[in-house]
Amino acid sequence: MNDMIKETEQLKKEKNAVILAHYYVPDEVQEIADYIGDSYYLAKVATQVNADTIVFAGVSFMGESAKILNPDKTVLMPDILADCPMAHMADVEKIEEMRAKYDDLAVVCYINSTAELKCHSDVCVTSSNAVKIVKALPNKNIFFIPDENLARHVAEKVPEKNFIFNKGFCHVHVSVTPENVRAIKEKYPNALVAAHPECKEEVLKLADYIGSTSGIIDYATKTDNEEFIICTESGVGYELRTKNPDKKFYFAGTKFFCPNMKRNSVEKILHVLKTGENEVHVSDEVREKALKPLNRMLELAK
Repeated sequence: MNDMIKETEQLKKEKNAVILAHYYVPDEVQEIADYIGDSYYLAKVATQVNADTIVFAGVSFMGESAKILNPDKTVLMPDILADCPMAHMADVEKIEEMRAKYDDLAVVCYINSTAELKCHSDVCVTSSNAVKIVKALPNKNIFFIPDENLARHVAEKVPEKNFIFNKGFCHVHVSVTPENVRAIKEKYPNALVAAHPECKEEVLKLADYIGSTSGIIDYATKTDNEEFIICTESGVGYELRTKNPDKKFYFAGTKFFCPNMKRNSVEKILHVLKTGENEVHVSDEVREKALKPLNRMLELAK
């Protein structure tokens, strides 16, 4: 492993490359990454790094977003098959149907979506900025795609808007049930519950804190409590333990790891740095259309 890491560092220098990693990828990948974060932070970092090549350890929609925001940079995915099922859980026909049905409609697209869905949207959001952005929109009607649970959480925080929900979900977050949370809470009664808004509403009702992956890390780090029940993907444990070696973290859910995120590895990062394989390509037409909602997000989230 040490030789691989040395070779990766060497190639990064030679190719002026940077490694971005999502919190959900394996620990050893986070260890060698230059930047670790949630999808919003990484989308922002992608526009600020002075590198010719971005190696994006995450899933395909993240690589696409990085390429859309940085057309002149080479974006490589360690594993081209690492994909997010939820990113595909909305369709263009339904978007057009909603546009015809409601005037004064904004199509709000969670960043966890394909470039094609972004092309048909008015603004992108992440779990950390969705409430702020929806509040800032002039539109009364909001069609929120693809994730229904995040949409319902935002709707509760912005009751003045009329929400139309879509049937998308994250299989990792919906695997968390209220029964899971209560069972762990019974074992560790002093533990505070931190949940991602992609969890079901009945799980969020049991939470002491609801927020994005980075929000959960900040909450656990800044709160004096010593035990936490975490309702999100287990990869976040690396950063939680690194920042809080004296605290205890218990993960709720029966399937709290994302098999797609776990496809990333140090070996695959080294391979794409060597070969230039798995480059992300986005056509100019798609890039121009998808850039509008992404830029609008970066503007409104300031």
